[in-house]
Amino acid sequence: MAFNVLIVDDSSSMRAVIKKIIKVSGFNVGNYFEAEDGIEALKILDNDWIDLVLSDINMPNMDGMSFLSEMKKNELFSSIPVVMITTEGSETKILESIKLGASGYIKKPFFPADIKNTLSKLMEEEVSDVRGNDDGDEAGDF
Repeated sequence: MAFNVLIVDDSSSMRAVIKKIIKVSGFNVGNYFEAEDGIEALKILDNDWIDLVLSDINMPNMDGMSFLSEMKKNELFSSIPVVMITTEGSETKILESIKLGASGYIKKPFFPADIKNTLSKLMEEEVSDVRGNDDGDEAGDF
């Protein structure tokens, strides 16, 4: 299954690096979407099917925390997993992002294996949740 990924970062070169690392990692991506800040990212969410968001925390106009907060308020977007990608070493920011609804975080610098492990685990859980928990009791399934 291929996933549509939205990368939100004010640096075009960092978006390119993240995209390249995801490709190298082997994570199965259908389409990539890119946004410079949270405002642009919300517009993309309004217009395109997105399965996963990777967002920087520190950005102008609308930072990653504000974007995450706005995204989680919207019923259509609230179930989309968001991974924060950041240079933030502050545990406070990381915990705050989790409280706001982030599904995880990756600290810069990172390696392709870090990306693949985090994204694969996260999306495997999402697919499993959508399919429902199967207790293996075939007799009652009609």
